[in-house]
Amino acid sequence: MSIFHKLKGHIADVLYIWRNEMQQVIRDEGVLIFLVIVPLGYPLLYSWIYNNESVHEVPVVVVDQSHSKLSRQFIRDCESSPDVHVLFYAEDLDEAKSLVSRQLVKGIYLIPSDFSKRISRGEQATVSVYCDMSLMLAYKSVYQTAMVEAGRLGAGLNIKRAGNYTKREDAITAQPLAVDDVAMFNPSGGYGSCVLPAVLMLILQQTLALGIGMSAGTTRERNRNGQLIPDDDPHYRGAYRIVWGKAICYAMIAAVTGAYLALAVPRMFNFPHLGNYWNLLWMMIPYIFACIFFGMTVSCLVRYRENVMLVMVFVSVPLLFLTGVSWPESNIPGAWQGVSWLFPSTFGVRAFVRVNSMGASIDQVLPEIRILWIQAAAYLGLACLVYRHQFRLARKYRDNQEETIN
Repeated sequence: MSIFHKLKGHIADVLYIWRNEMQQVIRDEGVLIFLVIVPLGYPLLYSWIYNNESVHEVPVVVVDQSHSKLSRQFIRDCESSPDVHVLFYAEDLDEAKSLVSRQLVKGIYLIPSDFSKRISRGEQATVSVYCDMSLMLAYKSVYQTAMVEAGRLGAGLNIKRAGNYTKREDAITAQPLAVDDVAMFNPSGGYGSCVLPAVLMLILQQTLALGIGMSAGTTRERNRNGQLIPDDDPHYRGAYRIVWGKAICYAMIAAVTGAYLALAVPRMFNFPHLGNYWNLLWMMIPYIFACIFFGMTVSCLVRYRENVMLVMVFVSVPLLFLTGVSWPESNIPGAWQGVSWLFPSTFGVRAFVRVNSMGASIDQVLPEIRILWIQAAAYLGLACLVYRHQFRLARKYRDNQEETIN
C-alpha cells in the first residue's frame, strides 16, 4: 500500500509540474511564439519563397566578337531557353564585367572572333561562360543553358556534314548513345524539394530548444533563488519528476507541430512525400524526445531569456550543413562529423529525408532511429543530472534562508 501511495505521489507531482509548465508556456508570449507560432508560420514562409523550385529568365550579357551567322544562331538558341534571357550586348569583356558588378546581369557569354572560322575549318570552337557564383541557382541556369545549346549546335553541324539519307541516320549522328536522364526523388530538380524537408526538421529542433531555453530563463528570473527549481514548492522534490513533468508538456506541443511539419507542409507545397504514416510516426517519436531532452540540457546554460537565441540561431546554418543534405556527408571532415553526432537534427533530418522524400522503410533507417533513441536517453540522463544539481542549489538556498531568519 505504501508503494501505491508513493507512486501516486510521484504521478501527482509530475502532473502538477506539467500543469505549471503548460500555464507558463501559454502565458509567456515569447515562449508561445517559439513553440507554436514560429513552427507553424516559418515553414510556410520558407516554402513559399522556394515554391518555384528553379530559376528562370536569368539575365545575361553577350559579347559577340564573331558577328557571324553561327554566333547569332547560338545566341538565339540561348534566348529561346526558358532559363536565360539575353538582356544586354557588350562590345568587350570589360563592359560586360561592369554589368555583372552592378548586378544587372548574372552571367556573360563571350563568343570569340574566330568562332565561325574554326567551325568552318572543322576545328573545335569555344564559347566562354562567366557566371556570378553568389547565387548557385543562377549559375546553374546560365551554365547549363550554354552547355545544352552548344551541344545542339554541334549536333546540327555534324548532321549537315555527315551526308545522311534518312532521318534515322541523322538521329544516330546527333546522338550516337541515347541517355535517359531520370531525376530520382526530385523530379523537378528544384532547390525546395532538395533542402526544405531538411529545414523542416531543423526548425522543429531549433524552436523546441529556443522555447525550452526561454522558458528556463523566465523560471530563473521568477524564482527568488535564481535557479531552475523553486525552493518553496513541495511538488518539486525529485529530478525525474521535474524532467518528465516538463517533457510531457513540451511533447504535447511538439506532437502537433511535428505532425504539421512532417505531414502538412510537404503536401501543401507538393514536396516529395512518399513516406508511410506509420514509418514517419516511428521516426518522429525518438526525434521529438531527443530534441526535448536536448533542449532541457542546453537550458541549464541559459541565465537570461535572450541568451538561448544567441546560441541556437547562430548554429542553425552550420547544423544544416552537418546533416549531409546540402553538402555531401562524405566530404565533411571527420572532426565535424563527430560534432554533428551531438545534435538530434543530424540523424533526424537524414531519417526524415529517406523516409518521406525517398520512401524508405523503417528497416532502412534503423541506424538513425537507434541513434536518436540513444541521444534521447543520454540527454534525459544529462537533464536529470542538471535538475538534480539545481535541486541541491535550491535546497541549499532554502536552508541558508532559514538560518538567516532564525
